[in-house]
Amino acid sequence: MKPLGIEGAWVDTPRVFTDSRGRFHEWFRKERFQDVTGQGLQLEQANCSRSVRGTLRGIHFASVPPGQAKYVTCVSGAVLDVVVDIRTGSPTFGAWEAVRLDDTTHRCVYLSEGLGHAFMAMEDNSTVIYLCSQGYAPQREYGINPLDPALAIDWPEDLTPHLSDKDAAAPTLEEAERQGLLPSFEQCGAYRSRLLSNA
Repeated sequence: MKPLGIEGAWVDTPRVFTDSRGRFHEWFRKERFQDVTGQGLQLEQANCSRSVRGTLRGIHFASVPPGQAKYVTCVSGAVLDVVVDIRTGSPTFGAWEAVRLDDTTHRCVYLSEGLGHAFMAMEDNSTVIYLCSQGYAPQREYGINPLDPALAIDWPEDLTPHLSDKDAAAPTLEEAERQGLLPSFEQCGAYRSRLLSNA
């Protein structure tokens, strides 16, 4: 696992074993994860989504505490996975980082509590699975429009984004900040410190 440019996010490229029968790899190992991040991943929910080419999901986040950390991989097809720093007061506030997740490299992305998450399907039937530290709770779940021009996320130009009505109507980052929806860097750091001390 290697840290991304946004504090609290990592990318993992597992070792894949291939022979005449097919392929095998470990996509998550608790001890290895904990050695790198310094914390465990509390598992409350596991999600699976299948998307047609061009589907754009996100930017999703949950209020902190407790937030929702995610460990994400693509088991079929390919997606462009994007982590967005939406934490007010963060030195990288408004920055984003993209990682291609696919069924060839089997990369995984981990984003800690307080970060925004989105992905775009680059092939039909792209299937993403992710482990979540907290279950879905609509009263503390929010979104930011992934096409916010101020964020200027570099989505693939050859794809027409297909969004849900909810994601298309989500506020921009600036609007979400004005509405008081965004977690602060300080809140997230304090919460993560508590998790680290309990690891």
